Amino acid sequence: PEQFGNGKKRTFQRRVKTWKALHGADKEVMFRQVQEPGRQGLSDFTELKAIVVTVGGEVLEHRLYHFRLPYSGWSHIKIVLGGESFSALAEGLQEALWRLGGAPLEHRTDSLSAAYKNLSVEAREDLTERYENLCRHYGMTATRNNRGVSHENGAVESPHGHIKHRIAQALLLRDSVDFRCLGDYRRWLDTLVGRFNRRCAEALAIEREQLRALPVRRTTDYSEAVVAVTTSSTIELKRVLYSVPSRLIGENLRLHIFDDRLEAFVGATRAITLPRVYSVNHERARCIDYRHLINALARKPQAFRYSQLRDDLLPNATYRAIWQHLDEHLEARAACKRIVGILALAARAECEQALGVYLSEQIAAGTMPTVHVLEQRFEG
Repeated sequence: PEQFGNGKKRTFQRRVKTWKALHGADKEVMFRQVQEPGRQGLSDFTELKAIVVTVGGEVLEHRLYHFRLPYSGWSHIKIVLGGESFSALAEGLQEALWRLGGAPLEHRTDSLSAAYKNLSVEAREDLTERYENLCRHYGMTATRNNRGVSHENGAVESPHGHIKHRIAQALLLRDSVDFRCLGDYRRWLDTLVGRFNRRCAEALAIEREQLRALPVRRTTDYSEAVVAVTTSSTIELKRVLYSVPSRLIGENLRLHIFDDRLEAFVGATRAITLPRVYSVNHERARCIDYRHLINALARKPQAFRYSQLRDDLLPNATYRAIWQHLDEHLEARAACKRIVGILALAARAECEQALGVYLSEQIAAGTMPTVHVLEQRFEG
């Protein structure tokens, strides 16, 4: 370094490059494949690194599951809130197959590297068996490309870029990256992909004739766990604390764990469905619904002030601002009683948003209605 001028360095590099071309080792060759209708379907996950989407004003951390038929180019996209899990793969794949109306002879995915990370040998074997059983249910041969060799899944890897470019362009035309709720974002994305798929309608008609018929019903697309409900009316799963209705205290719940939800069963009966929440950077997270606990809290409202779940019991920033105002302007016991009464009314009359807006307006006007006045307005 620093002993040769830039011109000499470039000359040396050019000569090495020439020598490698004439005398160096063989390079890897890409064998482009003939695509036959109905032979293969491919699955992969992709991240929207350069695209920011917000739901209700908050950034949505997510990735996309992408299924594609390489012959026709037909695609299915599903929003994934967690990582590259078996549940996300199974849900996305089955949604694609049932929307398609048939199954290809072979299904290929990458090595599920994110799903395999940090797993024991037994857990990896279990995941492999579950994936093969999923494909067997639909009469597909389960294949995976070699780990770290992404071009073996090139028929879906390459279209990732095209899909993401079209999403980015569609968001620009929409003039907003914010969606009112996750359902609106899902419907928008589904409509967008549907427009892409209409371009391959003729090839898809040919391919559909070669697809296998679907089975009578879907197969398992979730993982399971059994958790105990604590005396605080909570359960914990993967470093996330969830609240459940207090009537379930003392029960052992069998959970069906999906990418975006948990379905909790008492015996064979589904007791409740909870939104799935993920911990960030391995830190503990919470998913607390005040509706689960408000009846018990209404019987002892003073427990609110020093509850470990106090901030989580307030459903949003509006209610946190209401509590802060009450705490600053009322005596301590009265403030607790008032906020618990407000939450109880919001749950009972199903008026959380309207009640929050009304109270914010009243605070801005310099007044704070009593719970009795609020009950007359929202329940009268």
